[in-house]
Amino acid sequence: MTPKFMIETFGCQMNELDSEKIAANLRKSGMEPVADPAQADILILNTCSVREKAVQKIYARLGEIKRHKAQRPDLIVGVVGCMAQLERDKILKKAPLVDVLAGPQKGHVISELVKRSTLTRAPVIELRRESDPDPLEIGDFARGNSWRAGVTISEGCSRQCAFCVVPLTRGKERNRESSNILREIEGLVARGYFEIILLGQTVNSYRDPAADNLGFAGLLRRISEIEGVKRIRFTSSYPADFSDELREVMVSRPSVCNHIHLPVQSGSNKILRAMRRGYTREQYLEIIGKIRNASRAIAISTDIIVGYPGESEKDFEDTLSLIDEVQYDSAFSFKYSPRPNTAALKLTGEIPGEEKGRRLELLQERQKLIQYTNNATYIGQTVEVLVEGRARSRVRLTGRTSNNKIVNFDGPESLIGRFVFVEISGFSPNSLKGILIGTDQGV
Repeated sequence: MTPKFMIETFGCQMNELDSEKIAANLRKSGMEPVADPAQADILILNTCSVREKAVQKIYARLGEIKRHKAQRPDLIVGVVGCMAQLERDKILKKAPLVDVLAGPQKGHVISELVKRSTLTRAPVIELRRESDPDPLEIGDFARGNSWRAGVTISEGCSRQCAFCVVPLTRGKERNRESSNILREIEGLVARGYFEIILLGQTVNSYRDPAADNLGFAGLLRRISEIEGVKRIRFTSSYPADFSDELREVMVSRPSVCNHIHLPVQSGSNKILRAMRRGYTREQYLEIIGKIRNASRAIAISTDIIVGYPGESEKDFEDTLSLIDEVQYDSAFSFKYSPRPNTAALKLTGEIPGEEKGRRLELLQERQKLIQYTNNATYIGQTVEVLVEGRARSRVRLTGRTSNNKIVNFDGPESLIGRFVFVEISGFSPNSLKGILIGTDQGV
């Protein structure tokens, strides 16, 4: 009987890409994917540990799985990814039901670990080590759809932001050779993919290890020259590494999407220093000014942490004034949560949870109003949308513009994976609503 597996993915787009690698590895070894955990013989949780809330969600899920395993003792349960790397001993203590524990960059050996656990009926552990050979060139993926593909250009981070666990879980930054990246994308285009998402922890700090002076902007330019690539996205960018050359490429190359995610984390210089972010409020706003002054409109999104240790009311007000000045198109905001083995654990001035919640609510309400006002300007405009799937709203379809606006509209499901033109007739803080007026017959 063919073993069946299911992967549940938590976290970022890089985790989603890792899950595609894991799925390909399991399928290559003769296993079959299923969408219902009740049908799975192997259940893999691909985890995130950037914030405590994500970790709590995974432990809660393991609690649910425990009941299933009591009824099905042969069920193999795996916890892989960043949380496995960071909290190995804690996971084994709190969730002894776990059979496989594997860190990031181990997607190519998951089937082997599952087989070992099946034979021994004992936990099998394989974590990332600094001495591991570079795993970035693993090319087997079980892609999630037929037109969009994530492509890793770098992994890990060599910066030492005080609150961040990425250097601990994924190691120091390692860049792929541009020739391999371009070859992978050319292969994807040949198979029908036309939207490429470039992935890295600080993607715009990319430097080709085999070609002198080829940075991220140069890589983007070369990818945009590949015939058949319709859209190029990238995430996530580091503010201090934003360059005039990158802005020029985003302006001059239509296939490079006019959206950039530029995490600021705080609007206070005092907190930015405590976070070890490597830039000031003034330097960040100078970068924003350059983006806003570009001849092509570029949407900007960000990440913000509130309630960082030592954050005074004045520091928080600095963050509110910064979002007022920047007018972000969208923002992901979070309450600070201490993470294991980070420098921020040594900071004094912990903010009470209730106060963190108050500040987060104020910030999110302010940002919601900004987005509402921004989206209102789209009424009557016609936008090009790549249709991504069924909408969660009352209309049938949803997709995105080049500048990352979500657009919901009615139309046949045969349009999924195609470009269409939509006239905007309504809006909310988080999305636009429109009427289908035409299709791009070239895709």
